[in-house]
Amino acid sequence: MEFKIKRSIFLDGMQKTLGIVEKKTTMPILNNVLIQADRGKVRIIATDREIGLVADYEAQILKEGDITLSARKIYEMIREIQGETIHVQKNEQFVVTLTSQKSVYKIPGIPADDFPNVAVDQDVKFFKIKRDILKNLILKTSYSMSTDEIRKNLNGIFVDMDPEKPGVIRAVATDGHRLAMISIYSGDKDFLKLDRGIIIPRKGVAEIRKLVESEAGDVMIGVHQGMCALKTDHTMLKVSLIDADYPDYKRVIPAEKGTSIQFDRDAALHALRRMSVISSERYSGVIIKMTDGKIILNSTNPDVGEANDEIEVSGRGGELEVGYNVNYLIDAIEAVDEKTVIFEIGAGMKPGVVRPAENDQYFCIIMPLRI
Repeated sequence: MEFKIKRSIFLDGMQKTLGIVEKKTTMPILNNVLIQADRGKVRIIATDREIGLVADYEAQILKEGDITLSARKIYEMIREIQGETIHVQKNEQFVVTLTSQKSVYKIPGIPADDFPNVAVDQDVKFFKIKRDILKNLILKTSYSMSTDEIRKNLNGIFVDMDPEKPGVIRAVATDGHRLAMISIYSGDKDFLKLDRGIIIPRKGVAEIRKLVESEAGDVMIGVHQGMCALKTDHTMLKVSLIDADYPDYKRVIPAEKGTSIQFDRDAALHALRRMSVISSERYSGVIIKMTDGKIILNSTNPDVGEANDEIEVSGRGGELEVGYNVNYLIDAIEAVDEKTVIFEIGAGMKPGVVRPAENDQYFCIIMPLRI
């Protein structure tokens, strides 16, 4: 195997694999990436058996072949090399030499024979979705995913199709303390038929986000036999889905609207971030006291100190006082793109709801704290 490739392209390709390859594994080959040189392209493949990535890059192929190399080490070598082009060559002892200008690296490889297959089943039917739609589905829900490994079914984003609105794709994430949901029209009434929805695991969500943020153009998506596959012009990502039932999230959505107020998104974020300075792992609450035309914020932490601020609001509902996790409020409001935010504050221990004033695609439900 021998080829020449632009350093920037090779570096980008290797960087995409770092979140996938296993750091601690009983199979050493899963620490590696498979590099194939064939037909004018270099193919880079990474997998941890749950997620697989296949990416093709233009290169000058001098001799076809393949090898597996340590993903982390090959990335660090390419990162430190100077020069626009890297010359890659494998010898008969499976040692790979990287040369660029006066820099020379040598790295031992493992033959590709034992590397797991990352091919996608031919029966997968793919549908086109705009990159921005997929990006929105992730950005507006992923912050609410659970990190509790015991509750496996909450460790990801639930994706479903709205049965009452053909072509509308819905994404939901919850950790039991908050729930974020977004519904967007996919652009195709016959888009992706799902019997009972799918749960994309947290690690898979992170890789899908990297994919849509690093590449332009539409994305092809397909679901088949417990696996979700996404394709762009140069990359294919394969994610194993969580085999579990998602809880009935619709029961959490408040039937009655609470006290509704409106405020400027940026002003609220600045005030809440000032409150979060006082927060710690032990205490991250903010008390919201509503009076006419404004809400007063207070955060008191015995270990750190106290912070007070206020935000101008519009809306009526009399005086009330309620506590929330300040970081949950920041996450929910940050996901709003529009200038004006609506906050429906539930009475007593009923949940609050954050949503944009201009559309009803997205909302986040947040449980209050006892104060």
